[in-house]
Amino acid sequence: MRDIDRISGDVLDAAMRLHKEVGPGLLETVYEMVLVAQLAGMGYDVVRQHPVDVDIAGMHFPAAFKIDILVDRRLLIEVKSVDKLHAAHAKQLLTYLRLTKQPVGLLINFGGATLKEGFRRLVNDYHPSASQRLCAQKITE
Repeated sequence: MRDIDRISGDVLDAAMRLHKEVGPGLLETVYEMVLVAQLAGMGYDVVRQHPVDVDIAGMHFPAAFKIDILVDRRLLIEVKSVDKLHAAHAKQLLTYLRLTKQPVGLLINFGGATLKEGFRRLVNDYHPSASQRLCAQKITE
């Protein structure tokens, strides 16, 4: 099993290459499809639009939400193509992490001029950590 920090780094590298090649302005689904193909080409087990069942208050909701990209069955990636990330985007991913009991998720926004301000690594009760520049606990509006 690959280290989650290595997987995160590989995803960031692939996303940066993709953004540099095509730039901002495409639909989320295009970035998602290409990123999935790149990661699969690197040997990762990648699932696009992975449905997740949710059990809340004794009720079962099949396919209550879908994870944009799931890498090696444990790294969640939420893809955006918007002018600017907002706090709601991080809250969405953190909720997905809690409901799936996964430790790490990546929020990637391809809509900005560069990917630097559009990349956030969010953690859910995760102890080992990447460098601080890759971690974000708060997104300001």
